[in-house]
Amino acid sequence: MNIDTVVKIGSMALIRKQDNDIDYNILSRLSAELRPGIVLISSGATEIGRLDYIKRTGRELAGDRETVITDYAAQGQTILMSQYRRFISPEYSVRQLLVEHTHFNDPAKREHIRQLLFRSAGQEAVTIINYNDPVSAEENRKLELSAFRRNADTVVECIDNDETAAVIADLVDAKTLVILTSTEGIYRDAGDPSTLAESVTGKNADEIEAGIRELQASCVGASREGAQGAKAKLEYIIPAARRGTEVIIGHSSHKLSDLVAGSVPRTKISIN
Repeated sequence: MNIDTVVKIGSMALIRKQDNDIDYNILSRLSAELRPGIVLISSGATEIGRLDYIKRTGRELAGDRETVITDYAAQGQTILMSQYRRFISPEYSVRQLLVEHTHFNDPAKREHIRQLLFRSAGQEAVTIINYNDPVSAEENRKLELSAFRRNADTVVECIDNDETAAVIADLVDAKTLVILTSTEGIYRDAGDPSTLAESVTGKNADEIEAGIRELQASCVGASREGAQGAKAKLEYIIPAARRGTEVIIGHSSHKLSDLVAGSVPRTKISIN
């Protein structure tokens, strides 16, 4: 079975901020649309783990930031997967794949992951992927990436799940990459929804990259503190877009099928 669609959902797109809880409406709606042939890259483990820890203890973890993130991610991962299993159609199996940058910078490991994804689709299973934060220390990661860069022109970091999603889309030659966010798409001005860029098109790889670069140049600001903003998101998807993958960026409150069909606001990036 082919993998036609890769979907990525961001942490803030999964959280009901006013209640400091998972947005079960969004999670259940998305889960109900998942099927074999769709791969989901899901952020959210760290923030969900943090919220769960606070609920249980009434306080946040103290200590080194990296250690705290590790502990929250380990706690949140179990919750995240249990909720997806709860809402994905019971006729489908659900499989979790935790990845690190080393897996995509090693050709043998890349191929191992590719084959696993296609086997899972053929076995009526939905695969959910996340970066393996609990076992990836920043200092070790920097050393490993530095070593890779000495021997390769292109190195995958996968620290941001937008990049992970784009790498997976390329790996399986997906027709469509959908990035679910807490905005209606890419705004030329992060604070102004009226500046939504509805489409970026081109006749070939070079034209689509030029269109993306033009949109990047017009993007101002990030949608939330600590976010890398639209420029980084667009940078990650350039290789997939150049290879002909249709990229759709839109709000997680919309149905996946509506975003793909274009019946709701979105940003669509594609070669004509």
